[in-house]
Amino acid sequence: MKKISYYICLILYYAIGRHLPGSDLPYGFGTKKIRRFLCKRIFLKAGKNINVEHGAFFGSGRDIEVGDRTGIGLNCRIAGPLKIGSDVMMGPDVMIFTQNHENNRIDIPMNLQTAPKKPVVIEDDVWIAARVIILPGITVHKGAILGAGAVVTKDVPEYAVVGGNPARIIKFRNGNQIQNENTGDKK
Repeated sequence: MKKISYYICLILYYAIGRHLPGSDLPYGFGTKKIRRFLCKRIFLKAGKNINVEHGAFFGSGRDIEVGDRTGIGLNCRIAGPLKIGSDVMMGPDVMIFTQNHENNRIDIPMNLQTAPKKPVVIEDDVWIAARVIILPGITVHKGAILGAGAVVTKDVPEYAVVGGNPARIIKFRNGNQIQNENTGDKK
């Protein structure tokens, strides 16, 4: 019965829920509750008061965990295995990838070479701004801020503010100093 419920909710989400207006629009009354209801039955784990915005795409959702008071932004594209902590804010058009293509063998076309999935972990109290791209195997630690348009290719330390392509540490929210990767000097 649980399997049937899962598939019904998945179909309803992609046929109707995903296309309902954004939850903050005046005519979006009740859309947040509808998407939350469906996603609680789709995701592996869904915390209290989650918000999945208009247009969010998450594949089957079976290997996605979302903590309490977390939002998945407008038109986001995320893939599992993915664990998102509590109190995470996600801007529009964020992409989180957990798999890539291999290109090591030249006797097999690249589109037939698949790499294993690498889980992404986003810890509690993280702000992911608009159009951030997070690549496979990344951990974004507690309290981090990912600036708009950042391409995250390495793990992000606690309370770090990162930005750019590839994302680099700009500063720390807790006053820690940044150590220069090349010289070891502190900024």
